Amino acid sequence: MKVKSRDAFATSVAATHDGSIDLDKPIFTLSVASEILEVHPRTLMMYEHLSMISPKRTVTNRRRYSRRDVMKLQAIQTLTREHHVNLAGVRYILALLKRLQNAGVDAPEALKSVDVTQLEL
Repeated sequence: MKVKSRDAFATSVAATHDGSIDLDKPIFTLSVASEILEVHPRTLMMYEHLSMISPKRTVTNRRRYSRRDVMKLQAIQTLTREHHVNLAGVRYILALLKRLQNAGVDAPEALKSVDVTQLEL
């Protein structure tokens, strides 16, 4: 069931590439974001503590994740799970991929699966 929800989310994220939906609107709670990403909520809190992600906060200090936050977390997961990169390496690789994209240079073939077009680093 979780795989279906993740696939459905990936489809909705792909639909947002046209810009019609605000990627920065904080809509996902911690529990929903962790369910979408299939990680423990504490993992997301650790990423926040390490300044890898910055969810918005409600007036009652609850975390809210945007679609852009979830996309960045998916990129982090791809690098850590598929490429076995540690979190320091993830920061470095994401920054380099964004610089390559801004310069109009294609990413290396091994990192084509990491999409940084919509990410803000």
